[in-house]
Amino acid sequence: MADAAADLHAAASERERTRARVEDVGEDRLWDCREAYRELRDLLDRYEDTATGSGNFQAFTEFQGAVAGLTEELDEDLPERETFQAIDESLQKRRLTESDFEAARRKLDPVRDVVARLDEWEQAREAYAEARKDARRRLGRLDDRIVELERLQRLGEADLDAPVERLREPLEDYDETVRAAFREFRHDASARELLAVIERADAYPLVDFRSPPEELLAYVRDHDAGTEPLPTLLEYADYSASKLDHYVDDTTALKRAVATRQTYLRNLDADPVTVGWPPPPADHLPWLVREYRSVVVGFADDDVVEKLREVRALADREDYGRLRESALARSDLTDDERDRLASGAVERELASAREERAAIEDALDEYDPL
Repeated sequence: MADAAADLHAAASERERTRARVEDVGEDRLWDCREAYRELRDLLDRYEDTATGSGNFQAFTEFQGAVAGLTEELDEDLPERETFQAIDESLQKRRLTESDFEAARRKLDPVRDVVARLDEWEQAREAYAEARKDARRRLGRLDDRIVELERLQRLGEADLDAPVERLREPLEDYDETVRAAFREFRHDASARELLAVIERADAYPLVDFRSPPEELLAYVRDHDAGTEPLPTLLEYADYSASKLDHYVDDTTALKRAVATRQTYLRNLDADPVTVGWPPPPADHLPWLVREYRSVVVGFADDDVVEKLREVRALADREDYGRLRESALARSDLTDDERDRLASGAVERELASAREERAAIEDALDEYDPL
């Protein structure tokens, strides 16, 4: 596994080293030198074929004039100015050959090495920026890992003998009752009423009913078949067009709105308004119950609503948190996690993750983000 803090330290050190090399010469002077270097290289490349030999006198004079003009305009304190002058002098001959151009390029090597400091610095800055990104990504993964390890450690400290049935029994009683109430409503109520309840649930984010398709809603609202119970509509959807014609006024509309949504309709159940096991945190349960009640009253009787009130009252128990931790430990901990907890592996992993996170945070704080 890569050490993000060490990588960031190394990248920062390289950035400082390359910046110091640039500052030794002067950043502005190096930029001017690189511009002159590239211009001279370009002249050598463009005129090598035309300024050599004796075939093109105009190109020959243009090239020598361009090189001389470039050299004359160089600042007095430009790095490697003497090298440019030496190259200029070597090219001011009555006749130039390809070997003269090759020699000029070789003489430019010291200039290339000097201006390379800018490239090294730029690369070091890019590497440093990437190292910071990697460190932050690693920090995010560590945060997630620490949360998970802390959860395991907390569950490992739970009392596995705690009387969790004090929570389980009222929760299971409510869940079973609301499931039965929804099955009865689904069987007896009109599809119009049923889907209206599901549609109203959209106003409650904690109730995870899947919204009815608009075409389906429009059909049950606008057609007489919408007054039939859902099982009847699903039965109609399997009829042939000729048989269906005896039961509904618009066979095409039913086929289009209902037959194509059979999977959605058959899967409608009370799961979105059940609490489940293990139970949610105490501070979440009242909000859950509040939204559930707003939906449940649309299809269930007072007995179900009363059981939901009993569920709400659980959150006020002083021992709710302890019982919930025990329930989570019994339900969530795998055999491997239990072994790791018993051996102290989780504690060691947590300490290591926290240490690595602290090292990365220190490294990020130590160096500027640029």
